[in-house]
Amino acid sequence: MTQHLQRRLTPRHITFMALGMAIGAGLFLGSADAIKLAGPSVLFAYLFGGVMIFIIMRALGEMTVRDPVAGSFSVYARRYLGPFAGYVTGWNYWLLMVGVGMAEATAVGAYMNQWFPDWPRWIWVLGSVVMIGGLNLLTVKVYGEMEFWFTLVKVVTVLAMIAGGLAIIFLGWGNGGQATGLSNLWSHGGWFPHGLVGMVLALPVVVFSFGGVETVGIAAGEAANPERTIPRAVNSVLWRILIFYVGSLFVIMAIYPWTGLGEHRSPFVTTFAKLGIPQAAGLIHFVVITAALSGFNSTTFSGSRMLFSLAGKGQAPAVFNRVNEQGVPVRAILATLAVLLLAVLFNYLLPTKVFGMMMSILSFNTVWTWSMVLLAHYSFRRRLRERGEKPAGFRLRWWPFTGIVCLAFLGFVVVMLGVSPDTRVALYVGAGWIALLSVAYKVFDVRHRIMAGERAMA
Repeated sequence: MTQHLQRRLTPRHITFMALGMAIGAGLFLGSADAIKLAGPSVLFAYLFGGVMIFIIMRALGEMTVRDPVAGSFSVYARRYLGPFAGYVTGWNYWLLMVGVGMAEATAVGAYMNQWFPDWPRWIWVLGSVVMIGGLNLLTVKVYGEMEFWFTLVKVVTVLAMIAGGLAIIFLGWGNGGQATGLSNLWSHGGWFPHGLVGMVLALPVVVFSFGGVETVGIAAGEAANPERTIPRAVNSVLWRILIFYVGSLFVIMAIYPWTGLGEHRSPFVTTFAKLGIPQAAGLIHFVVITAALSGFNSTTFSGSRMLFSLAGKGQAPAVFNRVNEQGVPVRAILATLAVLLLAVLFNYLLPTKVFGMMMSILSFNTVWTWSMVLLAHYSFRRRLRERGEKPAGFRLRWWPFTGIVCLAFLGFVVVMLGVSPDTRVALYVGAGWIALLSVAYKVFDVRHRIMAGERAMA
């Protein structure tokens, strides 16, 4: 039985995987919370956050093109920062993917509940776990194809919504011939109705929304021609954020006052429903469900590959470092799905609070992952300079300035998590998780097992 993943993901698959992780429940559902906190200034929060994400992706892409491995930043953290950093980063990311998967499955349940109010949410959550689990157990090419079609639905819909919204704004289409104009963006308290503090408080929500774009690095271990595929996917990060986040929210808040966008409903659905186009609202419901399933699909993929990589480096039970004849890490997938089933329990006990709870808690995990990418990249560049080697053609520009600025931004996000009572729990849970991993690292003598594994492979 082969113990290697198969390189069957094409450039089309990788590019749409990156798009799919960017356009998930964080946009369709989580953006409502960001709008409530910041008002129209949420556009600046997403724009600035998008630039920071682009820096992180360029740093990750530079290392990935040089060494495309399934464990991605966990492997780079171990190599350039030490075994402990790699161990904590890998397990932290696995937990992040499980948590995001729970949030996406919860979004499926929430929107299916609006169509079938008499059915409990947990049934839809269970159904999504079973369906996505089945897809991931097939060959990686099937996964790539499904993610392509999931994402295509979202891309076409958001672009159509933006185009239709612009027609409403400037031509009055669908609004009795009366152009709405752009005045809603500043007529309800100005661009910064809650001051600069409001925009800053929205940053943790923005971070959660962008969480998952780093899956491009995880997919590199199964990508055909990664030296060509990865740069293309990474370079698309900035413009897709501009189009899908800034563009769509600009249109929505220009059409309808931001104060009327509900906290727990998608601003996409609210906007079309208030415009008297219920069919469009129903379509957006369908797209939101597709978006959530797409995100769930990608997090299951990324989480299982990270667990597979951890096992291969002696950082997780060796049983998870096995694949079947098609190169699928079945045991790592089943273990990840088993934990994802907790989403069913959470939706049974706390059906209305799960999404917001997961969104707050997981912001810390996202910040940790991105910080490790930047720190590993810094050490990676220093080693190149010490050996007298030049960076590859695909590299992070204006290093180390860009990396330092981005690290400062991530540190600021952590501070904001502690400022708001609604997100402070993320710091407590995050600190507890890191402490637990630190104890496990010592108790199970992980460093010794990592070194032993490396000597065996040498």
